[in-house]
Amino acid sequence: MAYVVLENCIRCKYTDCVEVCPVDCFYEGPNFLVIHPDECIDCALCEPECPAEAILHEDEVPADQQEFIALNAELAEVWPNITERKKPLEEAEEWDGVPGKREHLER
Repeated sequence: MAYVVLENCIRCKYTDCVEVCPVDCFYEGPNFLVIHPDECIDCALCEPECPAEAILHEDEVPADQQEFIALNAELAEVWPNITERKKPLEEAEEWDGVPGKREHLER
């Protein structure tokens, strides 16, 4: 089991979670982060650090967000690893909490 980055990260991409990850299991796309499920050690340090509340344990992912479990695994294989905190996207505050952001995911 692993932690999963969910829809609310799209167009926000806060990286507070990256800074606390002891195993560097975050991967970065243009406007979204993902967690590599084979590298995550379930330490739970990232979840409370996310300002957008976009990280949950795989067992707690709501039914309407289940696709993000596979999406994290898929994109972690192709996106570059991120190990240091960066500034969030400029529009992060505007997009935080906006529903239906899946269509805005940039691969």
